[in-house]
Amino acid sequence: MIAFDIGDKRIGVAISDPFNEYAMPCETYFRVGKFDTDVGAIADIALSRGVGTIVCGMPVNFDGSESIQTEKTRRFVEALKERTSLPVELEDERFTTMQAREVQIQGGVKRGDRKKSVDSIAASYILEGYLARMRTRKRENR
Repeated sequence: MIAFDIGDKRIGVAISDPFNEYAMPCETYFRVGKFDTDVGAIADIALSRGVGTIVCGMPVNFDGSESIQTEKTRRFVEALKERTSLPVELEDERFTTMQAREVQIQGGVKRGDRKKSVDSIAASYILEGYLARMRTRKRENR
């Protein structure tokens, strides 16, 4: 599986291990400002990794309501679905960027270097949340 933390300027990327047990931050894609080019680049990343599922973080407000960013992300996700034949799942991304920043601060990452990896770390939290939900669902269906 692959996960994306879709932002206006950057898109964080994380992948799971082959057994879908854990998530690892990978890279950060810096958007070029052309919607179709950005969607194509993200589709290419997913396809090049040979994954079976794409998980995209869905930004919502703290109270769960939708925001302008939610709509932007939905538009991106719909375009991504059209570019690949892979299933695209959505995962609540509340607090993932805050968690990622906290990890960076605790790890001593300098302020100027944080933008390079905060989004991929957030993507790994998005994917971890999705994997945990799938494990729970699997146990409940036994």
